[in-house]
This record gives sequence, C-alpha cells and structure tokens, in this order.
Amino acid sequence: MRLAFMGTPEFAVPSLSALMQSGGHEILLVVTQPDKPQGRGMHLQSPPVKATAVQSGLEVLQPASLKGAAALKDMLISSRLDAVIVVAYGKMIPEDWLPITRLGFINIHASLLPELRGAAPINRAIIEGKSTTGISIMRIEAAMDAGPVFRQTSTPIGDEEDAVGLSRRLSVLGAEKIIEVLPLIEKGSLQPRPQDHARATYAPMLRKEEGEIDWNQDARTICNRVRGLVPWPCAYTYLHGRMLKILRASSERAHHGYAPGTMIKERRGIRIACRDGFIVPLDLQMEGKKAAGCEAFSCGLRTDRDILGR
Repeated sequence: MRLAFMGTPEFAVPSLSALMQSGGHEILLVVTQPDKPQGRGMHLQSPPVKATAVQSGLEVLQPASLKGAAALKDMLISSRLDAVIVVAYGKMIPEDWLPITRLGFINIHASLLPELRGAAPINRAIIEGKSTTGISIMRIEAAMDAGPVFRQTSTPIGDEEDAVGLSRRLSVLGAEKIIEVLPLIEKGSLQPRPQDHARATYAPMLRKEEGEIDWNQDARTICNRVRGLVPWPCAYTYLHGRMLKILRASSERAHHGYAPGTMIKERRGIRIACRDGFIVPLDLQMEGKKAAGCEAFSCGLRTDRDILGR
C-alpha cells in the first residue's frame, strides 16, 4: 500500500517502524509536529517520529498547522495514496482532507472506543481506576475519535502499572494490529462498525493543576492519580511551601486517627494519611532536587511528623 504517516511522540514510533519493516507498504511521506525547545537549555528537540523517519531516509514535513496547509494537502493528493496512518499526531485533521485518499485516514487510538475519546486516554484509564483498556483501529471522521472502528483489542491494566508502562505496551500492541488489519482493509474484507455514540466518554488533555493531591480522598484513588500522571504533570503536594512530587507509591487501607495529609516518618520510609488508610511513597522528588527513594528521602526530614498541602 502507498501510505503517508502522521504521528509525533514515542507512542507512534513502533507503528512507523512496523510499517517500514513489513515489506508490503511504501511510506511516501511522514508528517509530524515541529521541533520544540525542551530542557533547561531550551534547545530545539525533534519529535521521536521525526528522528526515526530521518534515520530511515523518509521525507518529513513539520507544518505548524494543518489549517491552510494547501501545499501539504496537494502533496498528499498527488502522491495517489491508499491511506494515511495517524498515530498520536496531536492535531485534528481538517474535514476536507478526509476524502483525499482511497481508504481514508486510519487512526490507532489507545482506548476501547467509544470510551475515552480524546487526547489522554492512557492516563485517564488509570486515573479512573479501569482494569481493562486497549487499542481501537478506526477511520477518522470530522468529530473527534467518533469514526467507525475496524478492530479493537483489549488488554488488562496491571494493578501497579503506570502511564509510562501502559503507553509502551499499547504502542507495541497498536503496531502489531495495524499490520494485521491493513491488508484486510485493502481487500475490503474488514468493514468498520459505527460507534455507539450514546456510550461515549472523554479523556481531555491533562492539566498541571490536576496533579495536586487531595489527601481527603481514599488511598486507591490517590494511587491511581500517582500512576496515571507520570511522566507529566505528576501527582504532587506541598511540604513547607515547596512542591513535592510523588512518582511511585503503594496504598494501605487502615483505620487511623491522623488528619488527612499527615506525613509520618518511619524507620525506613514514610507513610501519608488519607481518608481510609495510608499512601506509602516509593519514589519522590522535592522541588529543585533529584528524585529519591523513600528511605533516602526520609533521612533528610527534620521532624517525625508533618502536614502536607498548601
């Protein structure tokens, strides 16, 4: 098949690599987002998809916006593409672009649609405490993630699995399934099924303020937030007015008499009281410091008890 590929983050790289290695597809063009300044030095950094494509000798375009990108649209039309594969590109595809290829724009979405439409399905699945998620391969339509679905594959979410680990697994699963599904779509032997829009739920983009922990919540809810918000914005609280990120934690249900947010220093770590028990941080990062394990962190505490929060 003659294909173009649109994707940006690390999540999209396994799919691009699988398509390049499959032998049955020709990638004529890769479209990704522009390089962005990152790190303390704010040096321009290429998206992972660009790095992979350039290394493989593929043509790469990085439009700042698809609106008004007439030259790119014309290039896609003149390339006589069978389909455009979209994986976490990060921008909506203009509606008037959707009919320009023979089989349309085919998207790999990291949820079991119609659940968790939107930008952050992996994070939201963990935050909401779901035990199962998966991959949907669907045809893009004008409404966000609302197009018909060719195939879905489910996978359990591990009790301690965080968003980084789940994203890695789903990216590989999506790559495997797109290779399986594309020949069937090309032959016409696999037809997409409309979604049940009445069952749709949404996974909006993460906001930094969502990371602040409410210690009045139950232990499992807080742990789900810790797992779901890595690597950004991370779950956080405040200690003596400075931000304290909790990067990894376990939970304990127990009756206690502590006020929510009470941090108790123990022999080899700390526990933090919440509504129905304790959060046991495993890795933490104090503002301006490097991440540390709980034992090393507790050694630097000045008192045996503190109240966390603003």
